[in-house]
Amino acid sequence: MDASLSFVKMHGAGNDFVVLDARTHAIPLTTAQATTIADRRRGIGCDQIILIENAPTADAFMRILNADGSESGACGNATRCVAALLAAETGARALTIQTSAGILAATIKGPNLVEIDMGEPLFNWQDIPLLEPMDTLNLRLALGPVENPAACSMGNPHATFFIEDFKHLALDSIGPRLEHARIFPERANIGFARIEGRGRIRLRVWERGAGLTLACGSGACAALVNAHRRGLTDRRAEIEMDGGILTITWRDDNHVLMEGPVALVYEGTIAPELLPA
Repeated sequence: MDASLSFVKMHGAGNDFVVLDARTHAIPLTTAQATTIADRRRGIGCDQIILIENAPTADAFMRILNADGSESGACGNATRCVAALLAAETGARALTIQTSAGILAATIKGPNLVEIDMGEPLFNWQDIPLLEPMDTLNLRLALGPVENPAACSMGNPHATFFIEDFKHLALDSIGPRLEHARIFPERANIGFARIEGRGRIRLRVWERGAGLTLACGSGACAALVNAHRRGLTDRRAEIEMDGGILTITWRDDNHVLMEGPVALVYEGTIAPELLPA
């Protein structure tokens, strides 16, 4: 990097992002540069880095880099943040954002409140993907006190374990082991969900490539979808995570909607010496 790089720091329910505008010039980050930006002690600190790029058939293309530098196909909370930025620029109340997982429609519902149509969940083992044919409603997977998760894809792979409480769950230990379990050839996001009623779920998520986060939008969608498939909830529920609450609706047309808060934290520039070539 031979010049300072402007960024915006945002979060959605505590799931935080460094957002870079790459619409006027490309920003080719290396893995080392991405991990430096995401480092909470030596960089800015974030769960994901978001690059806003031009898109021929949408308002923008959103590229998602995890804290470890790997690329992700979907991030619901980041999509809501990008939609809020674009709406502030244009005044639009409805936008479309393209990701590598498809084009997502966003609606501005109120001040700092955005809804995203996350599309349709996928349930076939190949689509998640899993290593081999398996019942995605009851995976043959167990580790310590958790077992028998349900799996789906929300543009990225998710497995949801249903638990009674979080007291004895060492998520920092079992999270990475489950993320890298053999049955997930592309790794997976791992959710731990406690059902608190037909319309409420308490959720914690170990995110693929990011670790334990305060919120995970696609993980909240997967938790509601998998809980309803098991008959545990209705098709709409509040998902309470460490960083806040998202409202998830699985409509009868099979589309999953996610509504929740966004916040702009601060703006700044990254010094070129922080990101050597």
